[in-house]
Amino acid sequence: MPNIKSAIKRVSVIEKKTLRNNMIKSGYKSAVKKFEQAIEAGNKEEATKLFSEATKKVDQACTKGVIVKNTAARKKSNMAKKLNAMK
Repeated sequence: MPNIKSAIKRVSVIEKKTLRNNMIKSGYKSAVKKFEQAIEAGNKEEATKLFSEATKKVDQACTKGVIVKNTAARKKSNMAKKLNAMK
């Protein structure tokens, strides 16, 4: 444990940021997983709806700095490929 006041504060701030990042990461992973389940089920209407929600979550994670811009673009591209292959 740190003894210096500023180091103690940094530890608490990092814990808060880690919780926030994990929450955002969990949210976008869940959205992508729901989309992929709809693809596997063959439900095109639901997959289209979930695609827009998942891309929104991925963009939010990218904006918050949880994932890198290229990672977000790759995930959205892969989801779009799956959706288009379904049609």
